[in-house]
Amino acid sequence: MSASPQRQVTPSRENKGGEHPPVGGQPVSIAAAGSSPRRIERLRSRLSRSFPPNLARIMLLLCAALWGGSYLMAKVALRAISPQWLMFLRMLGACLIMLALFGRRILKAVNKQILLPGLLIGLTYYGNMILENQGLQTVEPGRSSFLIASYCVITPFAGWLVAKCRPGLTNVLAALICMAGVGFVSLKPGTHVTELTPGDIKLLGCAFIFAFNITLLGHYAGHFNPLALTFMQFAVSGVCFLVGALIYEPGPSSAWLEPQVLWSFLYLLIGATTAAQILQNIGLAHVPATTASLLECTECLFAVAFSVLFWGEPIGWSSVVGFVLIFSAVLMSVLQPGRIPAVHRMKVEAISFGGHMIGRPKSRRP
Repeated sequence: MSASPQRQVTPSRENKGGEHPPVGGQPVSIAAAGSSPRRIERLRSRLSRSFPPNLARIMLLLCAALWGGSYLMAKVALRAISPQWLMFLRMLGACLIMLALFGRRILKAVNKQILLPGLLIGLTYYGNMILENQGLQTVEPGRSSFLIASYCVITPFAGWLVAKCRPGLTNVLAALICMAGVGFVSLKPGTHVTELTPGDIKLLGCAFIFAFNITLLGHYAGHFNPLALTFMQFAVSGVCFLVGALIYEPGPSSAWLEPQVLWSFLYLLIGATTAAQILQNIGLAHVPATTASLLECTECLFAVAFSVLFWGEPIGWSSVVGFVLIFSAVLMSVLQPGRIPAVHRMKVEAISFGGHMIGRPKSRRP
């Protein structure tokens, strides 16, 4: 099939008076067509260069602190609100916020093709969050945060199964160190016997499912609108939480309106969701990915600090050793020389708004 002949532009019309050749019979002004986008891009670039990097780092650290505090606040809220009701309310609030901010973009992107990915992502998110909240009912917040943080170590192996991206030797070593850390955390006080409680097992199951949730989000974010994917995740999981709550959990009670419970819920919805995501989005735009990953890894450190200070969580020597080993394994997984950290990149692409992120900063693929 031969190429169509190019239209000849006569000298009298070629770029005369600052115009492009006519399209559809109408001349297009260069100034009208290109100056505004270029001006916006120059302004954006100037603002980006002038933004203080140290302020961006502080914002990412505050984001990690807000996430770390969410374990303690969830623990408080779970004393009155059962897990599935709590998550349904969080998903309902997250969906309403997303529709208020990005409603037109989301509704345009929701189509038949996104239904299956949205269902898979929503179901894995439901599984991970129900196990997290059930585990938090019986496990201290600090201990919970470190057990859940092991998802960073599992994610490369989930990526191997989903995206056929083989993990490296560093990932294998990190997994072994993480297993040793979990062993120390599970040591019974005064003995050399490891014992994982049912709550511990649920939290490790949460980490396992969360790794696949992050991997699926990162995989599908390159094919579908990330905001629409995130909205589908919350909508699907929200329906599952509502059905589960109606079937298996007691209905709403006056205890939900206690001041501590209300403040905890507002923190989870506004602080750990909305405010944290705004801080993260701005910070990620002005800080290298490796630095951002390191700062965001402090989430579990903040969780332990808040739990010890405000909840009175006891920390024994075996727990300290276990926390150090798990944190070291997490750092090994997300900070790999010469490449953008895989877990950090997946989290950025996934933009999980209620479990964590909103907005999709651009990142270079390895």
